[in-house]
Amino acid sequence: MGTTQSVFSEEELQDYQDLTYFTKKEILHVFKIFRGLYPDAVDRDRNAKISEDLVMSLPELKMNPFKDRIVKVFSSEEGGLSFEDFLDMMSVFSEKAPKEIKTQYAFKIYDFDDDDAISREDLGKMVTRLSSSQNETVLKDEERDRLVNEILKEADLDNDNLISFSEFQHVISKAPEFESSFRIRL
Repeated sequence: MGTTQSVFSEEELQDYQDLTYFTKKEILHVFKIFRGLYPDAVDRDRNAKISEDLVMSLPELKMNPFKDRIVKVFSSEEGGLSFEDFLDMMSVFSEKAPKEIKTQYAFKIYDFDDDDAISREDLGKMVTRLSSSQNETVLKDEERDRLVNEILKEADLDNDNLISFSEFQHVISKAPEFESSFRIRL
């Protein structure tokens, strides 16, 4: 199909640059990564959707305990990610994306039931995933519940047993390591 440069017009590259935190060269690099996941499909149709499983197999996501949530949050439709979805995902995880944008997407990723609040159940899932990714022993229910209670005690400022987006922002503002943990290097 030729070089990746010929895949996009200069106008398309400019539009992508305007909508992301990437340079044109970085956009072409992201397309190369996207194409590498399923070259046959992308060579036939650059707007092809890449399955969630293929996207989750990326080395940058493979070991992430939230990889399925990440892919779901960035999928504009069921059935996988288009190049634009993939570009959005990579842009948010780039070093240049502002903390506010990263915080918005982190909140969506941790809101497992998509109800615009992080509930006790969401926190339980988060703690379980984080603890099982750190070692081979799974937390007992009591240990998980104790951690969830501690998180709510610290983050739930209005005591409604939910973490709202503003409460989440407040917690993230106290976590200097957040930005470096919410990053994919190209």
